Amino acid sequence: MTRPSPSAPPPTSCSRTIRRCSRYHRHHHVAFYHHACLLLLVLLSCAIPWTFGGSTAAAQQQNQQAPMGVITLNAKNFDSSLRDGNIWLIEFYAPWCSHCVRFSSTYEQLAIHLHSLHDNPIPQLPPSSRQQIQQRKVNVAKVDGDAERALSSRFGVVGFPTFFLVDGWTVREYNGNRSKENLIQFALVDYVETDPIPFLFGPFGPMGQLKSMLMRIGVWLMGLYENLTMARGMKPLMAMSVLCVGGLVIGLVLITVLGLMFLPKAKLD
Repeated sequence: MTRPSPSAPPPTSCSRTIRRCSRYHRHHHVAFYHHACLLLLVLLSCAIPWTFGGSTAAAQQQNQQAPMGVITLNAKNFDSSLRDGNIWLIEFYAPWCSHCVRFSSTYEQLAIHLHSLHDNPIPQLPPSSRQQIQQRKVNVAKVDGDAERALSSRFGVVGFPTFFLVDGWTVREYNGNRSKENLIQFALVDYVETDPIPFLFGPFGPMGQLKSMLMRIGVWLMGLYENLTMARGMKPLMAMSVLCVGGLVIGLVLITVLGLMFLPKAKLD
């Protein structure tokens, strides 16, 4: 028969004091860690905006101090870029053109100079001329005319490099000597002495848009022909026959749709 364990002795005053001190120290440590975490969060909240704000301000200052160079345009961003209300000096070039390669560094310097005049006109000029140049913001761009054949056909480019000054729907072609000073003078002052291309035959007129559309269709047909002959292994004569038949079918469908749309209707009494 087991004897019951004796009951625990009543706590003495010393043990009560030790337990009270241990609870006090635990509470003190928790409060200390809590305040330390709050202090760390406050320091981080102050340091992060200062760091990113300083870097943003430095980046903005760097962008203001370093004007951008030549802007690259293609068929995807051409029309949307030219709708910004500014004037555009555009060079049509080809990578294989030796004249374009030699002039590329000069054209880059020209772009940096004209872009820097957007907010800092030439101080040596009279106030009226400085105000005119500041209002006449010229963006400098380039188009790979060999790759963007639709744009080249739209502007009637027959050789490289070719320079155009586009002001809204008014387009002028530069026919002077290729130099940084002459192109800057043409873009800012001497453009008034050059007659613009007539709107009917210009790149934004009906003839220019028609030439661009025909060139896009031709490029698409050439790509389709290469796909049929190379990817699908068709013989050239068979591929040409497929394209001709497809063109005839599409033409007949278009003629039928247009005929039904403009078919004269009988008048009702």
